[in-house]
Formats: sequence, C-alpha cells, structure tokens
Amino acid sequence: MNIINSTDVRKEFNLVIDKAIQEKPQFFKRTRDLLILMDVNFLEILLSAYKFTAETIVEDDGSITLSLNEIDLIENAETKDKAKLKLAKAMLEYSEDYYCEFKYWSSSSNRKTHISHVIKILTFNDINKIAKLIEC
Repeated sequence: MNIINSTDVRKEFNLVIDKAIQEKPQFFKRTRDLLILMDVNFLEILLSAYKFTAETIVEDDGSITLSLNEIDLIENAETKDKAKLKLAKAMLEYSEDYYCEFKYWSSSSNRKTHISHVIKILTFNDINKIAKLIEC
C-alpha cells in the first residue's frame, strides 16, 4: 500500500484529490495518524453491505408502524409508503444530530455501533433515497 506523507499531500493537494476520485482511495499519514481520502461514490459501495430493516406492525386503526432494527426509531402513518418516508426523515435527522455531536454519540456504548449506518444515511442525504433502502 502506498502511504503518502501529509507534507506531500499539502504540496500536491489537487493531484491527491484527483487520484482519490479518478483512481483509488488515497492513504496518507500525519505523525501517528493514518487517514484515507476517497470519493463518496466509492464510500457508497463500501457501505452497501449495511442494510436497513424494519418490523411492520399493522395497528388496530389500520395504520402502519415501522420499527427500524438497526437504530431505535419508530414511525407510524396511514400507509407503508408514508411510514417509510417518515422513518427516512427521522433517520436523516438522527444521523445529522449524531454527526453534529459525534464525539458524544460515537463514545456511547449503545450508540457507537450506529456509525456505519449514520454515514450511509448522510451519504445518501435524500429522504426518498433513504426510504428506498428500508426493507420491511
């Protein structure tokens, strides 16, 4: 693996970015830190293994409740499609909050495992696209 020194990254920043987008992820080192720079499209491929599954509950009034298995979120609506959209919106809001308070949530024992799903949601950043990811 070719690890680039951070000084060289600074000198050739545009070239490193171009390589990360057009060729492959770029690894670079700053003191003891090892970092990776990659295109978001490649990140989507890496995160494709992470799924969103929801339990479907038909309520007494005929409405649909969806309970997301990977993150503790529940939404209810008149139809499954509307419930998926509401759940997708809640997922995006949760992910944005998680990211804004990253240090807090990523160190929480019951929330730190959400990071892969949070990054996937933030990568899509579209309620309609996120709703399509939910398998009921």
